[in-house]
Amino acid sequence: MIGRISGILLDKTPPHALIDCNGVGYECEVPMSTFYLLPQAGEKVTLLTHFVVREDAQLLFGFGTHQERLMFRQLLKVNGIGAKSALAILSGLSIEELIQAVSLQEAGLLTRVPGIGKKTAERLLLELKDKFTLDSALSMKSAGIASISQDVLNALIALGYNERESLNAVKSLDTNLTVNDGIKQALKYLSKG
Repeated sequence: MIGRISGILLDKTPPHALIDCNGVGYECEVPMSTFYLLPQAGEKVTLLTHFVVREDAQLLFGFGTHQERLMFRQLLKVNGIGAKSALAILSGLSIEELIQAVSLQEAGLLTRVPGIGKKTAERLLLELKDKFTLDSALSMKSAGIASISQDVLNALIALGYNERESLNAVKSLDTNLTVNDGIKQALKYLSKG
């Protein structure tokens, strides 16, 4: 529902950021990786968000990058992992470290995160092992996917393609495409595969 928030940072206290958007203050919970990159109070800030509605609360989570939000959403899909645990994982490990732990099936890296025990770490490894690989993290980082390519990637994932298929389709794109043309070209690529 709320996908992005932009305004003036009023206050920041880990893990919360209070952002004024035209007179309305939105409180976002952010991973520490995003928290450290927040500007000083009184400066403009933009965050990508994920909105969670529960019986007892409505929570807004903010992220500095598309990759962080995408990883947060993948973690939420794991049985037994809630928003607070997903936020703790992203605060305790970089995206590259998390993908490396899953690719190499290293539960020890995950158990370093407070609140993540051995059983939870093993469940995470099991449920995420087919979602992404170390190659996908390294290629995203080294290729420096532009924001248009990132938008195409997010659209493909939203359409139900897995991250590996989507990333391969984005790699096949011509340069200097609009988002709409990129999505069309990526869908053609995926229909051939």
